[in-house]
Amino acid sequence: MKLKTYITNLGFFELAIAAPSMKAALEAWGMSHNAFQHGLAKQTDDPAIVATTTARPGVVLKRAVGTSGAFKEDAELPDALPNIRPPARTSATTKTSIKAPAKRKESPKPERSRAAILSFEKARRAREKARAKEEAKLAKQRSERQRATDKAEAALEEARQAHERAIAAIEQEQEKLNRKSEKENTRWEAQRKNLAQAVERARD
Repeated sequence: MKLKTYITNLGFFELAIAAPSMKAALEAWGMSHNAFQHGLAKQTDDPAIVATTTARPGVVLKRAVGTSGAFKEDAELPDALPNIRPPARTSATTKTSIKAPAKRKESPKPERSRAAILSFEKARRAREKARAKEEAKLAKQRSERQRATDKAEAALEEARQAHERAIAAIEQEQEKLNRKSEKENTRWEAQRKNLAQAVERARD
């Protein structure tokens, strides 16, 4: 299988990649929709772009939209925002004329094509590994946040229970004081009556 070069626009950049199929290109670009079907992506036979992408098969290269510089893995943002238009949809006839020019270079040898495919697969595995690493990092962060949340909630619950125990102890002590107060009032009332009667007898 021979690698082909595909291009599309995404945000402020024009993307290019050498891939074995449109599906592989869409996957590398991280697109869930078929940009080719909607005329937002296309195959190109531009010699400069093809040479750059096939030198790094499977690697998403980009350049600022509206510019004609070389595609790079790390491109700078454009100085000004041009009138961005999606790549023109090509007809079957146009595709045929592009794929079969009057003067066609010699097809690459099978060994070169196989090496390019292997290089693309290597780049794809590297992307998947990087994506898995990022997902593992996010999962670890979520786990750490959950542990911190659980710890804070446990501390809050422990403090609430301690507060309730303290309130219960205070209420229990208050009940004891209330009983002592009632007992003292009863004792005093009896004593007061006896002393009042003594005063009355003394007056008589």
